[in-house]
Amino acid sequence: MDVTPQIIRINEIYGASDNTQPQTLSASRSLNYAEGPSIQRPTIEHLSVIPFKLRYEDAVGLFGAENHFVRINVTIDPNFSLKCFEEPFWECAKIDYLYIEEDAFYASAEIDPLLDPTIENTYVPADIINGGIPLLFDPYISVELKNLKTGNQYYDNWLDVCLYTREREPIAGDTLYVKLNDYFYVGFHARDTRRLPYNVEVSVGEELRSGLPAWYTNDYNAYC
Repeated sequence: MDVTPQIIRINEIYGASDNTQPQTLSASRSLNYAEGPSIQRPTIEHLSVIPFKLRYEDAVGLFGAENHFVRINVTIDPNFSLKCFEEPFWECAKIDYLYIEEDAFYASAEIDPLLDPTIENTYVPADIINGGIPLLFDPYISVELKNLKTGNQYYDNWLDVCLYTREREPIAGDTLYVKLNDYFYVGFHARDTRRLPYNVEVSVGEELRSGLPAWYTNDYNAYC
């Protein structure tokens, strides 16, 4: 197919030389010069403690790269967390070492981990976990995507945000489950020929569970 007439027409409109300035890549149809993270070459983030919220405020569009991808590497330290995760049939207790009980019918407890390290009179010493993660079978943590938007419908309607699994498969919903040592992607997609600002929040580790939920199947993966 002879594309010479089309090339001549473009040169007549935009000039014969390729302009590689980022702000003119869309108008000059020179997106081959656009540089930006792809899903094969994403921006890398590392996360080692849960729960944690990641906030993204930037812009994406055809004046630079049409898509922007972030890969979040999850390597959770099981000995520390920012939240008390309850195990089945157990509730979290709050211990205040500086509080003195003033009720006449109750006495403040004294905790000394070195006092009775072995079983005494059938009583087993308590194992106090300060901020750790329970040892669950086949543990998974939640990933929740929230598009907070900018408040400008002319920008927000032309921007898509999507979660991707480690296999680079898009998720139709806004919730994903990953292992304690895993990774996933967040994709920002501009659908218009201009810079589009975005305001997105990704919450990781608000939920800790043993195994995947019943509704979470391979059929749940679909194009967002």
